[in-house]
Amino acid sequence: MIKVKTVKIDGKSIYLFNSALYIFESSIGYTLELDMIVTEVILKKYRNEENLILEIELEDGRMISSIMNVKVLPGGLPQLNLFCDLDEGDLQLYHDLDRVNESDLTFPNIEDGLTMEEIRKVEMPNEKMKLKLSLPIDQVEWLEKQKPGDINEMFKEMIYDYWKKYRK
Repeated sequence: MIKVKTVKIDGKSIYLFNSALYIFESSIGYTLELDMIVTEVILKKYRNEENLILEIELEDGRMISSIMNVKVLPGGLPQLNLFCDLDEGDLQLYHDLDRVNESDLTFPNIEDGLTMEEIRKVEMPNEKMKLKLSLPIDQVEWLEKQKPGDINEMFKEMIYDYWKKYRK
């Protein structure tokens, strides 16, 4: 299987955990497909895009530049599926790529050996959360004077400290 070395989306390099580049054969034609395990941040950023400009560098030095459609793949890890139609003439350019037929029951498994914890070590997503607390008035007054970023940092540190103390 041909290995992908780097991927740029709209000119920006992304961290790639694992990928599979292949030709998908169906009754209506051929598509060049790139399945990628990415961070949750990258998935969230691009999941609602219709298409993206991709630069794919292969380990053998070849470059593939294409406008590709975006699909989010279901699964346990954050995955993007990028694809573009191929003409019969294009197939010769990609003769050494694996082919997957629509009647095949197996697709390349790019999740093998990866965990969400490993992905989050590279880039931890932040999610907004609202809390309703009942606190003494002096603490409420003090919190109201703080900047939101400082309060976020304080809560992150408190939670990590709590985990260290009570998780084991």
